[in-house]
Amino acid sequence: MDIKDDIKPISYIKTHAADMLKRVNETQHPMIITQNGEAKAVLLDTETYQSMMNSIGILKVLSQSENDIEKNNVIAQETVFADIEKKLNKLQESKAKNR
Repeated sequence: MDIKDDIKPISYIKTHAADMLKRVNETQHPMIITQNGEAKAVLLDTETYQSMMNSIGILKVLSQSENDIEKNNVIAQETVFADIEKKLNKLQESKAKNR
């Protein structure tokens, strides 16, 4: 599909909203909405939007992780696992005492 087919003026939305929603959901291609000849908005299906938001979230975590590594703000894997194991052992002991 050619991107030219996915660019529509705002006046088109007013008369073809249901058709546009159907097309966006079936093709999962975004529709670019123009106003006065300029791109002003994008219409996406919810599945594509959610996927994009998930991807952005992962990229943010990766970026924060890279910043932490650069600043040497890290904890050794062995230390993390040892801390988790201690907490699990305390939790198990607590549960055993409450029985």
